[in-house]
Amino acid sequence: MLSANDAEIQAVPADKLQPMDISDAIDQPHRSQPAIEFRDVYLAFDDNVILDGISFSVRRGETKIVLGRSGGGKSTLIRLILGLLKPDAGQILIDGEEITGYDEPEMMDVRHKIGMVFQEGALFDSLSVYQNVAYRLLERGEDDEEVEAEVRRMLRFVDLEDAIDKMPNELSGGMRRRVGIARALVGDPQIVLYDEPTAGLDPPTARTICELAIKLRDLQDVSSIFVTHEMNNVRYLSSEYATVNDAGEVIYEKEGERLCLINTEIIMLRDGKIGFQGKDEELMRSKDPYIMGFIHGKLGP
Repeated sequence: MLSANDAEIQAVPADKLQPMDISDAIDQPHRSQPAIEFRDVYLAFDDNVILDGISFSVRRGETKIVLGRSGGGKSTLIRLILGLLKPDAGQILIDGEEITGYDEPEMMDVRHKIGMVFQEGALFDSLSVYQNVAYRLLERGEDDEEVEAEVRRMLRFVDLEDAIDKMPNELSGGMRRRVGIARALVGDPQIVLYDEPTAGLDPPTARTICELAIKLRDLQDVSSIFVTHEMNNVRYLSSEYATVNDAGEVIYEKEGERLCLINTEIIMLRDGKIGFQGKDEELMRSKDPYIMGFIHGKLGP
């Protein structure tokens, strides 16, 4: 079994793993610097403590799945990363850059590094799919031909190029989420934040959203935080990996004898603290009554 200390060997079949893979990682010292890091972060609203000394990091090409009940601070982590909230104490770093005290203009530069996938997709209803995905590029005054090429590339990634001229009200819920992912990926951000991206979707569509997140993690080396309360998402993200077959097609395989995923970890928030941090196997084996209740859906969302 590969351990978390083999940090940069991700989703590599064991029969193809070579010593050079390790040396390549060592020769890239920037990869040892977390993409996201929280250091002893506190946040409270009056007497309601939301985060009580939270510390964790997200490595390059790693997905952190954040679990917890509604109001437990999951989405608060995302708002802190985007600078929409400021902590009462502690430090938040993006690519090694402390952003805790940044003002709005400084945060705008940081946000350019980050793709954000909202619940419900959060599309502009008055704009076409093309205009929604192109929005950030058009605001920057990018060349029209380059904008169209980038929009089509992103829509191909989420398998929606045929919907480029449609309006949001012509799309299903799952298609809206996929357009939201395409929009988040414009500019190839190496950090993507997902805030309940599968909420309200049927299981097959939710799986499609998870597969896109897996593809970004394993094939694009994207670091991400995936906020959810749905255990099916945990099972997809923490037990499957994406690879490319000889025909150039993306396929999804389950971890097993050939591979052990080390680039996905679970955090469970509980009473403002991290109540669990580790792999899915550890979570499923836990005898903690709270964790068992959450896994079996007895605690509510």
